[in-house]
Amino acid sequence: MATAVFAGVSMVAGAAFAADFTVTSSDFASGKVEQAQFWNAMGCTGGNISPEISWSNAPEGTKSFVVTLYDKDAPTGSGWWHWVVVNIPASATSLPAGAGSDAGKLPEGAIMTPTDTGAAGYGGACPPDGTEHDYTITVKALGVDKLPVPDDATPALVGFVSNMNTLAVATISAKGSR
Repeated sequence: MATAVFAGVSMVAGAAFAADFTVTSSDFASGKVEQAQFWNAMGCTGGNISPEISWSNAPEGTKSFVVTLYDKDAPTGSGWWHWVVVNIPASATSLPAGAGSDAGKLPEGAIMTPTDTGAAGYGGACPPDGTEHDYTITVKALGVDKLPVPDDATPALVGFVSNMNTLAVATISAKGSR
C-alpha cells in the first residue's frame, strides 16, 4: 500500500486528509525509550510500564482509535508488537503511563489484544545486547465505533482490519538499546 508523509503525519492511501492529527508521548520526548518502558525479563531490567500517549486533532468522522507500539527491528523477520489497544472511544485523547498493565486505566470500552508475547497487555522494549531498535507508537483514527475483531485478535489481524477503516494515522518513534 502506498503511503505519503506530510507534516509528520503518515496518511494511509485513500484516507481523509488530516495534516494536524498528531501523537505525543512525554516518555518518548527525548527520542530514547526510557528505562521504565523496558521489559523486566529476557535479560532486560526495566519497569515494564507502558508509555504515556496523547493525541490531538483527530479528523472529523472519527469514531474510535487503535493504539499500537511496534519494534520493526526485532530479529524475528516480522518485527515485534509490544502493545495493541483497540476500541478506544472517539472522546479519548490519551492513555496514561501504566495503562498497559492496568486495564482500569484504559478508557471505557477499550481493550488490549494479544501482542507477540501471546498475551494481552504491554510488553516492554528488550532489544538484543549491542543493538539499537526503533520503537514506534501509532495512533489510528477510525471511522467505526468498534473494530470488528475478536478480543484475542493477533496484531496482524488488528492491523489488517484497522487499515480498512483508517481515517488518519499519527506516529512517534524513539530509539532503545541496552
